Amino acid sequence: MITQEGDRLLLQGPVTIGTVSALLAQVRTLLAPGVAVLDFEGVTEVDSAAVALALECLREARRRKLALSLANLPEAMQHLAELYAVSELLQADPA
Repeated sequence: MITQEGDRLLLQGPVTIGTVSALLAQVRTLLAPGVAVLDFEGVTEVDSAAVALALECLREARRRKLALSLANLPEAMQHLAELYAVSELLQADPA
């Protein structure tokens, strides 16, 4: 699930292969001028689909000419990004 608070989209719950399609659809609906951060603080579980979601959200923002940053990436997601050699693409703000 994703909720919006100010300029932040807050992800909550698992971000896995089973949830990523619905989450991406929500991001595409909510991503608009004024949204600056995709925040993973409320995420409870990740798999490689979380990395794919983050990359696709950044691409979608770029297509819309919006600046989007990532925040509070779970440690497991950071490890997956390193494993796939995409960690530089997912540079996250601390909060």
